Amino acid sequence: MTTRELLERAKGAKAAMALADTLIKNRALLAMADALVDNTQAVLTANGLDLIEAKGTVSNVMLDRLALNEERILSMAQGVREVAALPDPVGAVLTRRKRPNGLVIDKTAVPMGVIAIIYESRPNVTSDAAALALKAGSACVLRCGKEAHRSAAAIVSALREGLSAAGLPQDALGLVDDISRQSAVELMQASGLVDLLIPRGGAGLIRACVEQATVPVIETGTGICHIYVDRDADLDMALSIVENAKCSRPSVCNAAEVCLVHRDVAAAFLPRLRERLVEGRRGKGLPPVELRLDEQAAALIPGKPAGDEDFDTEFLDYILAVKVVDGVDGACAHIAAHSTGHSEAIVTENAEAAKRFTALVDSAAVYWNASTRFTDGGEFGLGCEMGISTQRLHARGPMGLAELCSYKYIIQGNGQIR
Repeated sequence: MTTRELLERAKGAKAAMALADTLIKNRALLAMADALVDNTQAVLTANGLDLIEAKGTVSNVMLDRLALNEERILSMAQGVREVAALPDPVGAVLTRRKRPNGLVIDKTAVPMGVIAIIYESRPNVTSDAAALALKAGSACVLRCGKEAHRSAAAIVSALREGLSAAGLPQDALGLVDDISRQSAVELMQASGLVDLLIPRGGAGLIRACVEQATVPVIETGTGICHIYVDRDADLDMALSIVENAKCSRPSVCNAAEVCLVHRDVAAAFLPRLRERLVEGRRGKGLPPVELRLDEQAAALIPGKPAGDEDFDTEFLDYILAVKVVDGVDGACAHIAAHSTGHSEAIVTENAEAAKRFTALVDSAAVYWNASTRFTDGGEFGLGCEMGISTQRLHARGPMGLAELCSYKYIIQGNGQIR
């Protein structure tokens, strides 16, 4: 099936999805979760073929993002069930006004229509995105990276079984067969067929969508996330936060890529940071972090000198750029110059410093004494997310069900004329 045919079928399913009530949508989601588990072996077989082909072409960290096992499939199915348990945003009256002439004006949440998602090699995005779009009353068209296409196809096949079992059209969920760059461009420029395009992936993909799309786009995801260790930080807490933000899963967009350290504590903190992230992890048989240091940091600890691009790179690996700054304002200035607007954190016991940092830093999520790894729909209590929006309009931060709806005004009268 061509990409255009897939989109036309999705458009044809819009009405059925818009009319589906909460009970029907939840029944479909639960059936989709069950079908995913029932088809575990088929999904694992397809994923095994993807892994064989990807080995040697992507990093080990990226292979981990691609790999599935029974536990991960069960987790994906649980994510779909959790979306079913969330309140249905469609039809919610966001505001109500009664005018002096008797008109009642309801600002009401409505489905987007057809949501297209372009993403890279994370098979779990397939079920997350489908569940959220369908619960929000929209049809969903997916286009994944070539490394995960077999896995995604097996997952979509299972999910469509669940849709059909609940009486909803299978065409409400589709996967683009064409994995060439041209199919991505087709989605970006499918005016009249795609109501919202969401890219999930690296900077190149997001930039291409923003620059080439003629359909509405939500800019998501690239995460050059910073942690600033203030002079009034609890250094033990700072070490724990930095290690978690960098090492718990370095291949995701909310992982820290840059550590900024106040000059007054750099001599005390940086040797401990190196011991924790390099020697300590090596001694435990864990991957050590490669530290890329600015001149001031390099004068205090051994490491690789930071290059011109290191403070503007989403490493998605066990690499951390480190810079010594003069204080809160210096940290904020650096973040303003280099951040992608995703997530930043300050570690400090000084409430005034934290207040200044959270006011000056213009990112979707700004933390005080916590890891950036919490920027996630599930961790925010939104259910599994569609992505992290780094723009300001319509949606910002983790995009849950509410952010996948638009709204319209429904006005009720009793014969009023103007």
